[in-house]
Amino acid sequence: MNLIERRWRGFRLIDLIAVGVLATLILGVYLAKTIAGGERAKIAQVERQIDEEKARTRLLQAEVSHLEQPARIERLSVAYLGLAPVPIKHEATPDALPELAHAAPVMPGATAQTPAEVTPDPTAAPTAPAPPAPPSPGTKP
Repeated sequence: MNLIERRWRGFRLIDLIAVGVLATLILGVYLAKTIAGGERAKIAQVERQIDEEKARTRLLQAEVSHLEQPARIERLSVAYLGLAPVPIKHEATPDALPELAHAAPVMPGATAQTPAEVTPDPTAAPTAPAPPAPPSPGTKP
């Protein structure tokens, strides 16, 4: 008896092997399809995130272009910093630059501050007072 005609419980052995291979193929295709469906869902989620980030990027670019408008920056610099365009009489030629470099910088409306006049930054963290200096070795407490 050869392998093709051999019987086991009334079935030919080759038929049983074919059914086993067929069942394995069916299970393999089902698992592959299930895994592919999960991957497809992940891909769709990532594509949605990419679309949301692109929309957010466009929104931020629009906000930056609004914030960088020269008229707005000029208006804020005048209102908060007291800056103004340089008058024509303050423009210098390239030949006058060495003379200006040696001259002391004078800012209009600015006064020299001594260390006692410097105001502390209100946004800075408070500092602890300095500890008292130790007595010198020749003095008595």
